[in-house]
Amino acid sequence: MKANNEYTKAINWKLFYRNVFALVIPIAIQNLINVGVTATDVIMLGKVGEKVLSGASLAGQIQYIMTLIFYGVTSGATVLTAQYWGKKDTRTIEKVLGMGLSAGLIVAVVFAGAALGMPETLMRIYTSDPEVIAEGVKYLRIVGFSYVFMAVTQVYLNIMRSIERVMVATFIYLISLLMNIVVNAVLIFGLFGFPVMGVRGAAIGTLCARAAETVMVLVYAIFRNKVVRIRLKDMVKIDKVLLKDFAIYSMPVVLNELMWGLGTSANTAVIGHLGSAAVAANSVAQVARQLATVVTFGISHATAIYLGKTIGEGKMELAKAYGKRFVWLSLILGILGGVLILISAPIANANLALTGPAKNYLSFMFFVMSYFTVAQAFNTTMVVGVFRAGGDTKFGLIMDVSTMWGFSILLGAVAAFILHASVPVVYVILMSDELIKVPITLKRYLTYKWLRDVTREQKELEEM
Repeated sequence: MKANNEYTKAINWKLFYRNVFALVIPIAIQNLINVGVTATDVIMLGKVGEKVLSGASLAGQIQYIMTLIFYGVTSGATVLTAQYWGKKDTRTIEKVLGMGLSAGLIVAVVFAGAALGMPETLMRIYTSDPEVIAEGVKYLRIVGFSYVFMAVTQVYLNIMRSIERVMVATFIYLISLLMNIVVNAVLIFGLFGFPVMGVRGAAIGTLCARAAETVMVLVYAIFRNKVVRIRLKDMVKIDKVLLKDFAIYSMPVVLNELMWGLGTSANTAVIGHLGSAAVAANSVAQVARQLATVVTFGISHATAIYLGKTIGEGKMELAKAYGKRFVWLSLILGILGGVLILISAPIANANLALTGPAKNYLSFMFFVMSYFTVAQAFNTTMVVGVFRAGGDTKFGLIMDVSTMWGFSILLGAVAAFILHASVPVVYVILMSDELIKVPITLKRYLTYKWLRDVTREQKELEEM
């Protein structure tokens, strides 16, 4: 322990924080912008009416599940790319990028087909209210076309993050957000002589923004990025050895994100059957949580990048010391996020066209989200950042499945549909999983089983 303390004292912590926040700030801005796209729909549609807001919010769950799969693919890829970046092996990173793009496009086509071909069936999973279903169907039949664009953009930009190319995504997402706000306002409310399109206007705004993102990504990838290129042959001809590593480290992450996403979607489905007032309040509370956690999620991504690179360089003791600092950063930023949610509750209630019951639910849900955010900040930094940086991708899958599906979702569904408990009681149960995870995650962190170098030498990656 003494040796470790002496080693820690020798670290230039000012340089550490400067490097970390050089990653965190652009990523946090990107997260804020991405939340802003959702918030734009919520705020504008919230002024149109509760049914319209609920329909778009529930329809958005389809895209939410899809983006979590994208995130799983790219997070799993980041386990490899961040460590190979530490070795400066850019050719292997290009091969991982090609596999990621292929996987993302396949997923996008499947989800687009479902959204365009059976939107009403999908909406019935989340609600039985015919008016809400009708609004959600209108939204899906337009926004479904944006899914393929999202596959290219999200896979590419997330992998660029792992090699410390973070500013390009900030610029692209900012332009996208501005376009989304303008098109939304014009088409939802019928400004400048355009027809009033309501929820369809929001869907068209999202589609235009996603298409613009893809154009900008391709321009950057083809003409500006000289470090890691998109090569079509890497999307078709797959390196077998690398594919095995990709499967080992990516598939648990994909399954983890999918099961977590389906769990979150299941929570929304349970709430969806409790009435449109609960749905509307929850959609606002979720946006507030996302806004309050943009920096903490930035920390988790920066952790994966920074620790992954450090481990790839073979500096294990340094990785341990950095990991401890990331723990404290996650807790401090999580507490600040929780306070922000409490402050924003009355502001949200005063500015949205919600019914009396929805406003009451919203105040309570914001309180639950305030402590939920602190626990989520810690768990996300550990699971998504620290553990995945070292290739420990199975732990998060096991923990999420057991705590969400085996506890909070199961008991929440029982409370809602069998015991007919009140909305606040059901909500507390559904949002209890992050609290349960904290001691489990902490114990795993202290074992240091996550600290592994998963890279191979280039000669092992020669094509068969």
